[in-house]
Amino acid sequence: MPRPRSDAAPAQGRSPWLWVLVGAAVFTQTGLNLLRPVTSYKLLDFGADATAIGIATAAYAVIPLVVAVWMGRLSDRVIRLRFLLLAGAVLLGLGGAGLAVAPGLAGVIVASTVLGFGHLLFTIAGQSSIARYSAPHQLDAGFGWFTAAYSTGQLLGPLAGGLLLGGGGVEGRADAVNLALWVGAVVAAAGGLLLIAPLPGSPRDRRTESPGPAAPGTADPGTADPAAQGTGNRAQSGGGDQPPSGADRVLSGAAADPGKPTVWRILRIPGLPSIMLGALSLLAMLDILTAFLPVVGEELGVGPEVVGFLLAMRAGASIVCRSMLPWLVRRFSRRRLMLWCLFGAGVTLALPPLALAWWPGLAGVIVAGALLVVGGFFLGIGQPLSMSAISQSVPGSWRGSALAVRLMGNRAGQVAMPLLAGLVAAPWGPAGAIWLSCALLGWAGWAEVRRPRSDTT
Repeated sequence: MPRPRSDAAPAQGRSPWLWVLVGAAVFTQTGLNLLRPVTSYKLLDFGADATAIGIATAAYAVIPLVVAVWMGRLSDRVIRLRFLLLAGAVLLGLGGAGLAVAPGLAGVIVASTVLGFGHLLFTIAGQSSIARYSAPHQLDAGFGWFTAAYSTGQLLGPLAGGLLLGGGGVEGRADAVNLALWVGAVVAAAGGLLLIAPLPGSPRDRRTESPGPAAPGTADPGTADPAAQGTGNRAQSGGGDQPPSGADRVLSGAAADPGKPTVWRILRIPGLPSIMLGALSLLAMLDILTAFLPVVGEELGVGPEVVGFLLAMRAGASIVCRSMLPWLVRRFSRRRLMLWCLFGAGVTLALPPLALAWWPGLAGVIVAGALLVVGGFFLGIGQPLSMSAISQSVPGSWRGSALAVRLMGNRAGQVAMPLLAGLVAAPWGPAGAIWLSCALLGWAGWAEVRRPRSDTT
C-alpha cells in the first residue's frame, strides 16, 4: 500500500479516511436505529409500561455519562483512533445481540447499557478524528457529513425495523422482534469491517509519517500532528473566517500552554454552556421521539411499519439539512441557525402525536409525516453546529475533551429525560413525553437568545 508523502497537507474534507468514517457510521447507526425502536416493541411484549420504557431508554446513557470525559481525554492522547472506532462497532453488535436474547426487562437494561457504551466509543472517536485532522474551514463540512451519516442510519434503521416487524399485530410478533434485533446487531457490527485496514491518506499514516511537535498540555508527546497543532491558533493563521476564540480570551496564553482540559475549565469558556444545553435538548428530543413514537402509534392503532416510515422521514430531512450545512453557514450565522433549530423543532415536533390522534387513518399519517419532515430539518442542524462551534472555541489540544464534555451533557439528558418522560407519560400518555422534550427545546432556545454574542457564532 503506498504511503503518503511526509510533507502531506492536513487532511481535506474529501480525503479517503473521511469517507471510510462516514461509511462505517452509516452501518453502525443503521443498526443502532433499527435496534432502539424495536426494543420498545419488545418491552411492550413483556408488558412494560411507559415508565419501564423510560428506565430502559435511560440505561442506554448511564455508563457514557460517567466515562465520557475520560474517553475524550483518551481520544486526545491515542494515536490510532481507528481502534476506538472498531471497538465501538463491536460493542454495538454485542449490545444488539444482548437485546435479542434478553429474557426480560433486566436483560434489556443491561444490553441497552452495552449498546450505549459502544455508541459513545464510536461517536467520540469519530468526532475527535474530524476535529484533529480537518482544516479549520472544513470543520462544518466534516461534522456535517459525519452527522449526515448518522441521519442516514436514523432513516434506514426504522424503515428496516418496520418492514421486519410487518403489520401482523401484537400476536405472534415476538419472533419478528427478535429477528429484527439480530439483524440490527449484525448491521451495526458490520461497520467495523470498514475500519480493519487503513487506507492511504488515513489519519494513522499521516501521524506516523509527519507527527509534528507535541501539542501543549497533552500527556503523550508523540500524538500531535500538524493539523491539530495548526488549528489551535486558527485566528492568527487566517484559517477559516472565524476571529479569535473564546478560549483564547479566557485562558490568556492558553494557545501556548492550555494545561489540563478539566470539565470546569471547559465550561468556563464563554458561550459553551449554552451551546451544550442546545445539543443536550436536541439529542434528548431525538431519543424520546425514537422511544415513544412507537408507543404513541401502538396506543392509536398505527402499525410499526408506519411508525418506522415516519421516523425515517424525520431522518431524511436531517440528511438534507446536514448536506446543506456548509452553504447555510456561509449565508447565516451559527447563532441564528441554532435559534431556528431549537424553536423550529420544538414547535413542529410537538404536533405529530396530535395529528395522529385528531385525523385517524391516512390523513393523520400524511400530516404527521409533513410535520416530522419540517421538524427533522430543524433538528438536524444543531448537532454539527454545536460540534464545530465547540471545536473552534477551545485550544487545539482540548478538542477531544471538549467534545466529550458535550457528549457527557448529552448523556446526562439521555438519562434524565427518559426518566422524566416516563413519569410524565403516566398521566399524560406517551405523547406527554414528546411534549416535555419540546419544552426543553424551547428552554434551550431561550437560553441561546439570552447568551451574550460571542466571536465564534
